[in-house]
Amino acid sequence: MKSVSSLILVITSVCWFFVTSVQAEDRVKVFASWLENLRVEARAAGISQETLDAALAYIEAPLPRVIDLDQKQPESTQLLVDYVATRVNKKRIKNGRRMMGLYPTWLGRAERKYGVQRRFIVALWGIETSYGKNSGSHPVIQSLATLAYEGRRGVYFRKELLEALRILDAGHIPLQRMKGSWAGAMGQFQFMPSSFRHYAVDADGNDRIDIWHSVPDALASAANYLRHAGWKDDQTWGRPVILPEKFDFSLAGLNTRLPLSRWQSLGVRRSNGSALPRRDLAASLIIPDGPDGPAYLVYDNFRALRAWNRSNAFAIAVGTLSDRVAAQR
Repeated sequence: MKSVSSLILVITSVCWFFVTSVQAEDRVKVFASWLENLRVEARAAGISQETLDAALAYIEAPLPRVIDLDQKQPESTQLLVDYVATRVNKKRIKNGRRMMGLYPTWLGRAERKYGVQRRFIVALWGIETSYGKNSGSHPVIQSLATLAYEGRRGVYFRKELLEALRILDAGHIPLQRMKGSWAGAMGQFQFMPSSFRHYAVDADGNDRIDIWHSVPDALASAANYLRHAGWKDDQTWGRPVILPEKFDFSLAGLNTRLPLSRWQSLGVRRSNGSALPRRDLAASLIIPDGPDGPAYLVYDNFRALRAWNRSNAFAIAVGTLSDRVAAQR
């Protein structure tokens, strides 16, 4: 009986290995077929054969690490105060002030041309990649191909992949230097390829747009993005506030916009207890962590930051860092 059991185990193992091998082979064939279909679409879109051969030559299968990261994105349960404290720290504030001192000319040009105050450009830079230090090391084409094939938003990432191929075809960046996040966000401000197409600019005048290594291009591109998102250079982003007792929390939320004078009459005050600014600005009250959490009055520029990343916590972190970078030392 023992020998029979052993034989059955061996046969089962061989069958499992055979079936698995066939399945793996089939998956490779299906992916190869998908990739060939992509080539046809890309050629029809005007992308050169030379670019396609170089960019797709070594892509034989989806990247398991990218699939894993896409499927296991945790829901954020971090409180706003923790989120902001993690990102708006002493080191990032110090480095933000250093960047203001290192690039006054390029920040000034971006500020004047696109109407975005330099402290916000620097703060966005700091929150996104720690001023270019953490811009990602994943191969963008391979990551986007993986997500277009197996990701949760295949149609979206297929379009982004085609845009990334256009960037290569235009000669803005060599393939080996086209690195980014696992989801394909690129450069010092983490532009998706479609954002690159619409908003990236050649600020240093070398006929290439390099948001990876050219600080002038990166700064100007970020400012151009915010301008198109509706940025107003005569306003700030918002401010932390304190609320009176028995406040009507039904007024909270981005759907409600009231003039500052109205919020003042409702008992809302700056975080230090002083009166709100005497400006005819429309503002919304947000309380991301609920009635017991911090409250903020936010303006149009807050909405522009949310156009970049649809997260209240992200926009508050950028705004808070901009305030700290610009504050008297």
